[in-house]
Amino acid sequence: MPKFIFSFLLICSFITTSSTVCAQNSDIIDSLKIELNYAEYDSTQAAINFKICKAYATQQNGEQGLFHGLKAFDYFQLYGSKKQLADVLNAISHCYGYSNQYQLCIEYNMKALALYENLKDTASQGNSHSQIGVAYYHLKNWDKAAEFFTNALKLASLTKNKNNQARFMNNIGLIFEQNDDFDTALEYYTKALIIKHEIGDSLSISRTLANMGNIYFEKKEFDKAIDIYEKSILIKRKFNDYGGLSNVLQNLGYTYLRMKKYATSIKYINEAITIAKEGNDLAREQQAYDKLSELYNEVKDYKNALKYVELSYKLKDSLASINKAELIAELDNRFQMEKKDKEIALQQVEIEKQNTEVKLQSRQKIWFAIGLVLALILLLVAYRGFKLKQKANLIIEEKNREIMDSINYAKRIQSAILPPEKVVKEYLSQSFILYKPKDIVAGDFYWLEHRDGKILFAAADCTGHGVPGAMVSVVCNNALNRSVREHGLTEPGMILNKTREIVVEEFEKSDEEVNDGMDIALCTLEDNILHYAGAHNPLWIIRKGELMETKANKQPIGKFDNQLPYTTHIFELEKGDSVYVFSDGYVDQFGGEKGKKYKAQAFKKLLLSIQEKSMEEQKSIIDNTFESWKGNLEQVDDVCVIGVKI
Repeated sequence: MPKFIFSFLLICSFITTSSTVCAQNSDIIDSLKIELNYAEYDSTQAAINFKICKAYATQQNGEQGLFHGLKAFDYFQLYGSKKQLADVLNAISHCYGYSNQYQLCIEYNMKALALYENLKDTASQGNSHSQIGVAYYHLKNWDKAAEFFTNALKLASLTKNKNNQARFMNNIGLIFEQNDDFDTALEYYTKALIIKHEIGDSLSISRTLANMGNIYFEKKEFDKAIDIYEKSILIKRKFNDYGGLSNVLQNLGYTYLRMKKYATSIKYINEAITIAKEGNDLAREQQAYDKLSELYNEVKDYKNALKYVELSYKLKDSLASINKAELIAELDNRFQMEKKDKEIALQQVEIEKQNTEVKLQSRQKIWFAIGLVLALILLLVAYRGFKLKQKANLIIEEKNREIMDSINYAKRIQSAILPPEKVVKEYLSQSFILYKPKDIVAGDFYWLEHRDGKILFAAADCTGHGVPGAMVSVVCNNALNRSVREHGLTEPGMILNKTREIVVEEFEKSDEEVNDGMDIALCTLEDNILHYAGAHNPLWIIRKGELMETKANKQPIGKFDNQLPYTTHIFELEKGDSVYVFSDGYVDQFGGEKGKKYKAQAFKKLLLSIQEKSMEEQKSIIDNTFESWKGNLEQVDDVCVIGVKI
């Protein structure tokens, strides 16, 4: 697929919302929660929880919606009507969809669908078929997605719901587009467009036009693609659809790039960047930088190509930082919701207290006695609220302590799989290992084995850092150990081949697709003969003031298309040679006066300048240089550097 953005991915969401609708829903949710605090009967509480669940689903906030939806489900399952049970199952499935738990989304929607069929509710059946199709789409099960979208279209035709007919035709078109059947996809988009014109849904028309433009781009009918994109852009400007406008402007600019009309391409991509910045849309801004980098690379303006690659990487790091709160998300969602509800209740008590005090001031003489009683009651309520809040804070502190204890325990486990320094020095007396995890635990690790008179050592960089990276590192470390200990391998290339096979086999046991793995530089040293093989990570040898670099295979240890065997390189070392292997965390660190990456060239100069130093002195200099370069900036990745002198 080309590097452009789908401007209309209805299929990627269960409900389309605007910022105005989300703001309105926030007000509705706050109001409903106040009602919930004062609801006396279980049936009333269930009805309100159901409404809150639907409101959160409209906001695409699956985690918080699930808490209220499951509470309503518990009641409706015992005492509700079939319609109530079906509707709450449907709402819960929405929330699972927005939480990326697509199997559970399908499971709950299938239960809802069975009830809707029993109730002969054709319209709701159609929506359930559509939502199940969306979940299968996210799971990349195109056949199942097409089956449920087709069923949804048939049901929408029975109810004569033209809006749904157009929507489901568009989704079917997306399935054909995913399977590169562009002509059939275009047929469905065209049918959807005709219906949208009939019902006058202009904004939806602009989205389908954008999809059709993508098809013409794929078919290399660039003039048609440009014409369609421009029509879509006109509508999006009219309706202030800034997110969609940034997408289509990028696609239009990319089309001109493919036509080698570079000035026009730059114009549209820059406009897309401006709109993305105004909306603080980092993802779209980063995608636009990628396109500009590709354009400048094509015209051999490598300075600008590098500039936009760096801007893209900075935004990728920003986006990763925004999303990295995975560990904190392990805190109990239900507890968080209850905490928020209690805070709202306390705020309401405080408001009531203030109102009461105002009334007391105006009627102080007449209602003095009553005022004293009310004041006493309010003090009791406030004291009770204080105790509840104090208890809640203690629970939060305990949860945080449990998480940190778990992480620190994980660090002890990870430290246990790393070879101790005394073992490293036993086999590599003149050596150092600089190991600096970004977080408490790391995705990087170093490894050492001794077998058949050979010393095997490696610097590895697993996908991610922190807890997720550490989990991957345990799998990869185990695979290396098995390759050597169980299969008796000592040649680096063969070890990496077997390690890749074991890692892929382990991850394929998961029900979900896992594309994690590792980059690694692996060496075997026997006397003065060094064998090396690498996955992305190179080998540097410094001899008499000259640095010799041996590049690795450009394929990771993990799932990869067109896998090839890893290459083993053999070197006859001389006394005084220095050997270095490392992960990319050192050279990728931002810092210095301009906040740029350190880069490999600077690292080479540093190593060449310290060859007269002992290995322990080298480690200290390399570490101090890293910290000085980083300054006050955050460490961007784990760091692992191994140096060995012959």
